[in-house]
Amino acid sequence: MQKVTFFKSIHVKIVLIYILLILLAMQIIGLYFVQQLEQSLITSFEESLNDRIEIIEFSVREEMIRNRTDDDLTVEQSLRSVLNGFKSDDISEIRVVNSQYRIIGSSAIEKQPLIGQRSADELVRETILSGEPKQQIKINRDTERRVWVATQPIMTVGGELLGTLYIEAKVENVYDQMDEINSILAGGTALSLLITAILGILVAQTISKPISDMRKHAQAMAKGNFSRKVRVYGDDEIGQLAKAFNHLTNRLQESQQSTESERRKLASILANMTDGVLSTDRRGRIILINDPALRLLNVSRETVMNRPITTVLGLESEYTFEDLIHMKDAITLDFGTYEQSALLRTNFSVIQKETGFVNGLIAVLHDNTEQEKIDMERREFVANVSHELRTPLTTMRSYLEALAEGAWQDNDLAPRFLNVTQTETERMIRLVNDLLKLSKMDSGETELNKEMVDFKVFFNRIIDRFEMSKSQNVTFERDMPKTPYFVEIDTDKMTQVFDNIISNALKYSPDGGKVSFQVKEVDGLLQTKISDQGMGIPKENLDKIFDRFYRVDRARSREMGGTGLGLAISKEVINVHGGTIWAESDYGKGTTIFFTLPFETDDGGEWE
Repeated sequence: MQKVTFFKSIHVKIVLIYILLILLAMQIIGLYFVQQLEQSLITSFEESLNDRIEIIEFSVREEMIRNRTDDDLTVEQSLRSVLNGFKSDDISEIRVVNSQYRIIGSSAIEKQPLIGQRSADELVRETILSGEPKQQIKINRDTERRVWVATQPIMTVGGELLGTLYIEAKVENVYDQMDEINSILAGGTALSLLITAILGILVAQTISKPISDMRKHAQAMAKGNFSRKVRVYGDDEIGQLAKAFNHLTNRLQESQQSTESERRKLASILANMTDGVLSTDRRGRIILINDPALRLLNVSRETVMNRPITTVLGLESEYTFEDLIHMKDAITLDFGTYEQSALLRTNFSVIQKETGFVNGLIAVLHDNTEQEKIDMERREFVANVSHELRTPLTTMRSYLEALAEGAWQDNDLAPRFLNVTQTETERMIRLVNDLLKLSKMDSGETELNKEMVDFKVFFNRIIDRFEMSKSQNVTFERDMPKTPYFVEIDTDKMTQVFDNIISNALKYSPDGGKVSFQVKEVDGLLQTKISDQGMGIPKENLDKIFDRFYRVDRARSREMGGTGLGLAISKEVINVHGGTIWAESDYGKGTTIFFTLPFETDDGGEWE
């Protein structure tokens, strides 16, 4: 009876599983043994040959440095005799190459015609150049079998390089032995896997059947059916688990009514799962929080559980938990940092029992940051456009009123007033055109008429145009690559980018200053750099120069006719072309604008 109970124990079953695992481990060990055996055989093979190579090298060196008379054999003849003495079954050929890459001896009869010819073997060349031995395993093209190739420099006692030995050995025999060993291990492994699979099936059936019954019972419980019972197969640990499972079913059926209020709470929470949700107990301490709420509040679950909701939301100085219970309107919470803003609109909902007793509070958090940012950008955009239009309109109204009051009769004032009015009108037209361009880019309506161009030629043409038309005393300095780089761009829009950047460089360059242009390849992209020696940009303003309507010196920019949209348009154009644009500046010394574009080293056959 004790014997039967022993075999029913789950511990015995676990032991059987471990036996099977050990069997598999033996196979792994066998594979490791094969790898180590292969390495050991190859190492022994190489060591044996290296020992013989040293002897061969000594004999060949003695023949090469020996003083000869007219009656003595030539070096080639004496080397042939020496090399023939070192022939063996595992060495295919021993070849001697002098320091001028000439073959002066070979042990292979079929290779005798090569004596006197120049060796083209790369391994020989490397050994003569470096003076160090080389070796490798390669495939013989004639026999399609692996051979071990080694080179050994022939050095005199004084360190003079006389040449090198080139030796080919039959290493395929080692691999043939390993194939036989692998075949034996493969057969044993296959047999072991078959036995392991059969035993595994038999053992798994004794464990999986009662577990399968409990799984079906758990699925029935999930659907609300608590009447089914799990069959008890024995008195082992799984049988005891089945009895405990049946007892748990009875307890769950009894406690179903007591969990109804908790179900209502969870249903209320699930109804608001689109945003962050927090739930508290009747004392205002958090008992449930979902992942969106953790992300919005930038906290971990462990740090907020069982803490007062007023503390977690940062409201302890303004509201109490009772105030939040009676809160009807949403409040806005600011969880922003110096790097990133975060505004959360928070709504509170009271959890009450059927008797009206307050059982807790639910807070629903909605991320309102993006909407606030859009509203702020809209207000700033309207304010900037209004300001930019109001300035020229006010100027025009003043001059037109002066003309209407009689200034048109003054031959000196009238032309000046009309010129100012025309200038301001053109400025408004440029502003409106720039706004239309940005609007099209924002809406994705911009169409690019791309063509493949040589970027260096394209850039030089633009620089030549500015160099011919510039009025101030400014020197242009170019640093262009000699290699042509081809880019696929919309030439009209890229011309506008260069016009905006170079015009700014000329505007702010002092008399006698210098504007530098550079094109080079950086990290697989074509980088363009345009530098001036102007007044520069303060570090705190550098990241804002690509914003719309932003000017570092508003008075001077407006005086020079700028709209504040040139760099913003340039940034959009560069982004559409798959590049990036940025600025660097040393305040008081100048500003540098960088941008990158993808490129090709050839034109694909389309460039002429």
